[in-house]
Amino acid sequence: MNDLIPAARIDGQILFEGSDLYDNDVNATEIRSKIGMVFQRPNPFPKSIYDNVAFGLKVNGFQGDMDEAIERSLRQAALWEEVKDRLRSSALELSGGQQQRLCIARALAVEPEVILMDEPASALDPIATLAIEELVRELSEHYTIVIVTHNMQQAARVSHETAFLMIGEDRAGYLVEHGDTNQIFTTPKHERTEAYITGRFS
Repeated sequence: MNDLIPAARIDGQILFEGSDLYDNDVNATEIRSKIGMVFQRPNPFPKSIYDNVAFGLKVNGFQGDMDEAIERSLRQAALWEEVKDRLRSSALELSGGQQQRLCIARALAVEPEVILMDEPASALDPIATLAIEELVRELSEHYTIVIVTHNMQQAARVSHETAFLMIGEDRAGYLVEHGDTNQIFTTPKHERTEAYITGRFS
């Protein structure tokens, strides 16, 4: 995505299984099958609930029991009981919170090793937000989850480790501090981190 921004500059590395994802010889298609993505706003495809979850499996040439894989993914996303009797209905008929859990199920279906979440609850009401947070906590026992949030309370509730990034005068998205979540929120090492956590700037 950075390639689409002419002025974008990248420093450092993003390592996955020992490889830098910015290396030119990295197989992007293979990486996409191992890293799932959930966006800020629910983005179900204009297909049935079933076909939404099956999409990634079909793209990756899944040869197993499709019905079983669909059910497993929906159960993992805590959505199965709510949709099991209407799998052929349009995903667009679901509520916002259900659509976001469907998108999580779609990401889980290909059994990724890492799940990236870009503020997955920011467009949801408080009840749906709590459901997503509980789901993230449960999934974190089995998957590596990287979640972006501006909600500090949410970060404190759902994460084990926290990284604080901010915009500088000459650069955007640089890492200020990283560490155990409890340490970051109670005894941050960098004054900019402390200023943000205490609300002196946002």
